[in-house]
Amino acid sequence: MIPIFAPYIGNSEEKAILRVLKSKFWASGAGIGYVKKFENSFKEYVKSKECIAVNSGTAALNLSLSLLDIKNKEVILPSLTFVSTANAIILNGGKPVFVDVEPHSLCIDPEKIKKAITSKTRAILPVHFGGMPANLKEINDICAENNLQLVEDAAHAAGSSYNQKKIGSNNSLVCFSFHPVKNLAMPTGGLIAINSSSNKKIAKLLRAKRWCGITDRRGSNYDVKEIGWNYYMNEFSAAIGIIQLKKLDKMNNVRRKIAHQFNQNLTVDNKIPFDTDCSYHLYWIMVKNRNKFMKNLKNAGIQTVVHYRPIHTMTAYKSQKKLPHTEKAGHEIVSIPIHPSLSNEDVEKIIKKVNKYA
Repeated sequence: MIPIFAPYIGNSEEKAILRVLKSKFWASGAGIGYVKKFENSFKEYVKSKECIAVNSGTAALNLSLSLLDIKNKEVILPSLTFVSTANAIILNGGKPVFVDVEPHSLCIDPEKIKKAITSKTRAILPVHFGGMPANLKEINDICAENNLQLVEDAAHAAGSSYNQKKIGSNNSLVCFSFHPVKNLAMPTGGLIAINSSSNKKIAKLLRAKRWCGITDRRGSNYDVKEIGWNYYMNEFSAAIGIIQLKKLDKMNNVRRKIAHQFNQNLTVDNKIPFDTDCSYHLYWIMVKNRNKFMKNLKNAGIQTVVHYRPIHTMTAYKSQKKLPHTEKAGHEIVSIPIHPSLSNEDVEKIIKKVNKYA
């Protein structure tokens, strides 16, 4: 079976894990410094002002939104995303307002954002879907014109760029996710890139909030000024992340090469466009008879999955709002394998079978 995802690892990751294991200091607070080293390395990679490592992309979103005071306020986001994007809004007392996506990119549509803004709108939460950058130029302009906060969900976008400048180098709060299926693989992990003019103050607050609100620690004495969570990244994840970061551009270039082959050779009408700014965490296509298509590819030895069921169709978020492009994707979208572990033969087989059964 050709897997939909596969971490690209080697001896370096194994050696890093053994170093942490043998150190017996596995947690960040009492660790041997890998979490801090990863933060600094990622900060240099994206050219941000500060980076705060946490234990998941969900934690990054929750922490970021906790800074904005969104209680009883609205946050505009796409419905076509993983559910934690919306959950983080609810958990911080806000109201998710779903708008439609652009049909070509499946990223949030700036024109739909404009129409959804009300007096209660507090923030916009775009998602770089599949690693394709959302239209940040227009979204930034909308935020400036309406005095709105911007938090980016970059869970798919490690190594993506916007006009060749790394995602995470602009805007105040950009949330990344690191997981075995992600472009930068870890057992689990996340990070917030900060570029605000008050970045030092924000970073200090986030460091406290990621560890139960604890501040001013001196030995066994400490204070808690605000409630926080246990969101620390562990040393194992950070050690792997440091190695993965060194080869992230190389791995993403392989993904782009495969995406270009797909783009040139797949005969499906609707597929993710080719863009050198995209990290291609996902390669999506649209097919009419999805269940049959996925069954045929499985029988041919190719794994496929669906990213995602639109959030506004789920019981907890049920909405009567019509989002035609999102709903079309919800019925037809399929992700096919794209990762650096694919061989040329794998890529050729995927192209042949998709064209046969789509």
